[in-house]
Amino acid sequence: MPKPKSAKPSKGHTTTSTPTKAVTLPDWPQFKPPLPVVELTPELHPATSRIATIASFFPKSLCRDYVTFLKTLPLQTTPGKPKRGEAVRVNDRFQVDDAVFANRLWESTGLKEALTGNEDVQNLWGGEPVGLNPNIRVYRYSKGQYFDCHYDDSNNLTLATEPPTPVRTTWTLLLYLTSSAEGCVGGETVFYPNDRKLPSEEIAVSLETGTLLLHKHGDDCLLHEGREVKSGEKWVLRTDLRILDQSRGEGISILCEPTNTTQRSKTKVH
Repeated sequence: MPKPKSAKPSKGHTTTSTPTKAVTLPDWPQFKPPLPVVELTPELHPATSRIATIASFFPKSLCRDYVTFLKTLPLQTTPGKPKRGEAVRVNDRFQVDDAVFANRLWESTGLKEALTGNEDVQNLWGGEPVGLNPNIRVYRYSKGQYFDCHYDDSNNLTLATEPPTPVRTTWTLLLYLTSSAEGCVGGETVFYPNDRKLPSEEIAVSLETGTLLLHKHGDDCLLHEGREVKSGEKWVLRTDLRILDQSRGEGISILCEPTNTTQRSKTKVH
């Protein structure tokens, strides 16, 4: 079946870090208490190695602080009628290129150690992880809002190092900031392993406050949807895992520190 899209450009789009017009970056809340609050352990879904979760990535108190803050951002409602070939998505969203915050999520939460220091999962990511996509996205799904079946693209990025560092994204990261504990009913992320929407084959991931959902994207992305929210609000923070792209260059130096410039990756968003 044709892969429904939700944003352009298409898969494999290359973005180069170049100076852009200055923007005011969000003053993201500090990580209090210091993270991680528990040992972070990626748990693979029993049905597929293309889905994993990390429980208690954010404690509930920090999730509350972030929801309070995110409500102050200038969220925009997505168009009601998608372009041809794009999936129907009804939500409110905000996105910003913020390399410093992406680096905080990678370096100051325990995520880097959880994904690179665990022998059980370190070979899943498609290469050597070098941080997170600075294209940070915020999603709010209110009652009646949803994201129809779609796939997430992988994106080729080029970091502004000397020499330039080719990287690409391989996994989507979705941090659930609300769940039924905060009154959100519905909104599950549901995967269909055989590229068809059959209830008998669905893999449903329920919302758990503070849980980080990781799923493989690009050519190996599973067809998936964000189910309609029946009541309350579903808040999600999204980024993507970046790996060193050896196929696009040799003698590449690994970049672990944020740069002063940002790069925007228009992935198919959830």
